[in-house]
Amino acid sequence: MRTYPCTCGNTLYFDNTQCLRCGSAVGWCPECSAIAPLVPGQTDGAWQCGQCGAVLALCHNYAVEAVCNRCVPVGAAGGLCDCCVHNEVIPDLSVEGHRERWAELEGAKRRVFHSLDLLGLPRGRPGEDGLLPLTFDFKADALPDAGLWRPTAGDEKVYTGHAGGKITINVKEADTVEREKLRVDLNESHRTLIGHFRHEIGHYYWEVLVRNRDEARSVQMFGDHENPSYADALERYYAEGPRPDWPGNYISAYASMHPWEDFAETFAHYLDMVSVLDTAIHLGLTSAPPREDLDAQLEAFRVLGLALNELNREMGLLDLVPEVPSPAVVEKLRYVHGLCMGSNGQD
Repeated sequence: MRTYPCTCGNTLYFDNTQCLRCGSAVGWCPECSAIAPLVPGQTDGAWQCGQCGAVLALCHNYAVEAVCNRCVPVGAAGGLCDCCVHNEVIPDLSVEGHRERWAELEGAKRRVFHSLDLLGLPRGRPGEDGLLPLTFDFKADALPDAGLWRPTAGDEKVYTGHAGGKITINVKEADTVEREKLRVDLNESHRTLIGHFRHEIGHYYWEVLVRNRDEARSVQMFGDHENPSYADALERYYAEGPRPDWPGNYISAYASMHPWEDFAETFAHYLDMVSVLDTAIHLGLTSAPPREDLDAQLEAFRVLGLALNELNREMGLLDLVPEVPSPAVVEKLRYVHGLCMGSNGQD
């Protein structure tokens, strides 16, 4: 992620709502696409971008709920920014801790949307005709009780997943302890909020960029998504585990479960690469490979990943980039890369 200058000379970061040097309110300006200091306007609720001068209002979820840091043009319908407008269900804010977990969910979503914007990927807005609407449900099936989680409605359980453009994420995933328990139980190298968003967004873009458009090529690359059925593949995976050949053919063990999961895991890894490289380039840690040259991006990501992994190990942390793409996975990434470049009008 990039950094931005405050008018006082301090550095602003993507998640900031205030400059820690001069105390100015800051927010994401949709006109200059930057985190910028905000100057109070001439009327109540109005602000002026300290960088480009645009007249703005705070997103409703910034001004009222304190879970966002984006601005909107004054008078924008609904008062929600380009990220928050995709929400259909938010957590029950009467439950202690849910607002903080919602804020973490929104922070991860904004970072993923930034990567989508870098790639020029379209996303359907609710209530608009044309592209499949992208929506989010942030729901809970449990309440914190003496440090534990307990069901609230019998056996009802909220599963993180995607269906028809709707991404559902259990707010339990924003509980660091619970998420780490699941990561260890499921033997995952990473389990993060932003990772969930990148994976589920992959399912959305299969619907938008592949279904009824490029399914034949997708089948050649990832396998037949209709045989076996998703339900049968899921049952087999949890009964028998991942395919024994997964390290040479899939980016993760879970990717071997079904072609849809293979695509989503590959898409998520592609977003990992794009996002990490964008941040590293901005910070001067690596040179910028041509956006259209996948091989150059993969090599830059490999070299950077080796260095970052060693730094993490020096601190006793997990590898930042645990995946080593095999030749088969590189070809799948090349397919995803072509989809993303094509959606942006590039070859």
